[in-house]
Amino acid sequence: MAVEDIYKAVLSFDTVRTGELTKVEVGSETDIQQILDEGLIAAMDEVGTRFSNGLLFVPEMLMAARAMKAGLAILKPFLAKAESKKMGTIVIGTVKGDLHDIGKNLVSMMLEGAGFNVVDLGVDVDATGFRSAAKENSADIVALSALLTTTLPAMEATVRSFVETGMEIKTMVGGAPVTQSFADKIGAGGYAGDAASAVELARRLLRKERRVST
Repeated sequence: MAVEDIYKAVLSFDTVRTGELTKVEVGSETDIQQILDEGLIAAMDEVGTRFSNGLLFVPEMLMAARAMKAGLAILKPFLAKAESKKMGTIVIGTVKGDLHDIGKNLVSMMLEGAGFNVVDLGVDVDATGFRSAAKENSADIVALSALLTTTLPAMEATVRSFVETGMEIKTMVGGAPVTQSFADKIGAGGYAGDAASAVELARRLLRKERRVST
């Protein structure tokens, strides 16, 4: 099964082969959603599981994510035409005063690999920047990253700004100095300690939102 070969290529961190196999499947008129779900998303789910079990580490996750993105780049034009289902839209960025982005980039790639539409704002993003991007992109979730303890107040201010301006949106936070107790204290929707758990948290937040709205 060729779609399974795409799955295996991602798990082998083979960027070139992932792209080539995806092109072949598209050319063979394999269902685009099947390639996405069974080839790319399933592989990144497995990467997350292996990471959580201590079988993979951050460098391997980055390599797998790059391979996944090579396949996703081939699919994107077709996904747009087909109006493919999306898990939801997530705006992500590193908070004001913090220029670190490795962890944020990994979370971004893992979320994209899981089927989310990800809008990455980069680093040093203030509360206004997050709010504006959330409005412009009709985001379901805003994800905030911080690596410096000194920027935790900026994270708190950003979460608080959504409440103060009356924006009803889910927020999730993470980064080296961030803890579950801090997330609870500032009123964030959830805390994720690593990229794999960030994907699960985002899925959980959206499932909860959809249950409430139905």
